[in-house]
Amino acid sequence: MTVEIGIVFSIIALAMLLFITEKVSIDTVSILVMVLFMVTGILTFEEGVSGFNNSATITVGSMFIISAAIFQSGALNNINRIFLRMSKQNEFLFLLTMMLFAGALSAFINDTAVVAILMPTVIKIAKDTNISPSKLLMPLSFGALMGGVCTLLGTSTNILVSGIAEKHGLAPFGIFEMSGMGLVFLTAGIVYMLTVGRWLTPDRPVQKDLASNFDLGDYITEISITDDFKDIGTSIKSSQFFNDYEIEALQIIRQDGELLNAYPYSVLKAGDTIRISCDKETLKDLKNYQGVTLKVDLKFTDKDLETKDTKLYEAVITPHSFLVDKTLKSINFRNFFQGITVLAIRHRDDIKKTKLTDSRISAGDVFLIRSEGKLMDKLRDRNEDMLIISEEPSFKFNLPKMILTISIVLLVILLASLKIFPIGMAAILGVIILVLLRVLNVEEAYRSIDWKVIFMLAGILSMGVALEKTGAAALLGLFISDHLGQFGPSVVMSSIFGITFLVTNIMSNNATAALLAPIAISVSSAMGISDRPLLMAVTFAASLSFMTPMGYQTNTMIYTPGNYKFKDYLIVGTPLNILYWIIATIAIPYFFPF
Repeated sequence: MTVEIGIVFSIIALAMLLFITEKVSIDTVSILVMVLFMVTGILTFEEGVSGFNNSATITVGSMFIISAAIFQSGALNNINRIFLRMSKQNEFLFLLTMMLFAGALSAFINDTAVVAILMPTVIKIAKDTNISPSKLLMPLSFGALMGGVCTLLGTSTNILVSGIAEKHGLAPFGIFEMSGMGLVFLTAGIVYMLTVGRWLTPDRPVQKDLASNFDLGDYITEISITDDFKDIGTSIKSSQFFNDYEIEALQIIRQDGELLNAYPYSVLKAGDTIRISCDKETLKDLKNYQGVTLKVDLKFTDKDLETKDTKLYEAVITPHSFLVDKTLKSINFRNFFQGITVLAIRHRDDIKKTKLTDSRISAGDVFLIRSEGKLMDKLRDRNEDMLIISEEPSFKFNLPKMILTISIVLLVILLASLKIFPIGMAAILGVIILVLLRVLNVEEAYRSIDWKVIFMLAGILSMGVALEKTGAAALLGLFISDHLGQFGPSVVMSSIFGITFLVTNIMSNNATAALLAPIAISVSSAMGISDRPLLMAVTFAASLSFMTPMGYQTNTMIYTPGNYKFKDYLIVGTPLNILYWIIATIAIPYFFPF
């Protein structure tokens, strides 16, 4: 092993550690890896940044825009409600319909977006039918993942591995090349989730009253203002009391019982009872404040905190939200979303107990929000950052735009499937037509691209380049072929599938694919067999991750809304991953001969 190979392995080991610990965002780690390869001289500058002009990166970016156009046209919205509501009276039929619908959509558009559009409706139906959301959200996420492996367009991982194959001088994947094997996985997965999975999925009811799902007593209390309060007659905005402490006034209850929303210019009067939002540390400081009497250990319901103008909402933080890894204070949340107050944050299966404004936000966190209804439109427009899950969205339906969008999508698929243009070129052409015909404007197109994913893809592609350039991939390929080749190509392919799905459950699926695809190509070359079955093993296994909430972004999205625990993914997902391992070992060589 050369020094260069040792450096490559060391950098990749560091990257895997950072991916697993999640101390640094995935895109940051990916760019760090790229820079380290260049700084150590493993890659030249041109080789290091080559991921930015890779066909996979360009195609994925274009597909983000096309997916956004589909959603903005309203093409899926009414179908969503019709399909799901027609089967809501029967849980088995509902699960079947939901998984088929999610799988069909995910075959052509980003599966994270599919879960985002279906999740609010699924949660609403769960509440209407007294079915626990935990019985529905895991099948929703798993169905989207299963559908994502049915076509090249289903996930960024499929496109990534195809791009890596193309860089190595191999034929890129066809749009429907994966469909036969993908449909086998989809069918087997649905059968599993409707039988064994349905029995293993936890049943954890969530109370319909939103306030009851959060320990609001840790964040909200009431103070009574006595005659010796020095800010009587001043507005909340001018009050020294409210300026000195991190306190947000929510409601004012006058002496005569009148309940008012608290605004910056609301005048404080003696005898007022004010509901305030603050952390426990601040409450301690208020106990001895002159003219203020605290009421502690209160229990609040939705009705207590709602008025005719304001309501409570639950919103989940999406995996690609700009809020991830930030705090409410660092982004000045109150000013950014004027009039919208975060009352509490639920992180996975626990309520955050630290100072609310200083709590670091994670993907999948659920905010309890208090807002006037008219202000929520601003939040709904940012559904790429926060997804309202406590109510069914109101849909905008534009028939001309819908027909135009679907026609353009079909054109892209047709051009690529008939190999008139490569998929990347066809996708770019589709984007240009969408913008020129004003289905999307340029600003909406840029905003729809998940730049974290783009930078992540560009960064991790440098791993494959480094593995190939230094001979590390060839070395690993020879090692695997020497030790497992004697047992035949099926055992080698099965081993690669097993390694991939185990690693992708604890590390980014795209990073796993970028790491193992070049090795799979080297193994096939060393054994003198076709590259296709080994590359397909990596592609399928990297996307079919069910054993952990970190295994895939949709699993993270449903974690807190479904009230899941980490062990739930292991209990439900492990048998499914093992089943897929067996199926892959038998069926991949049938669809992709050695």
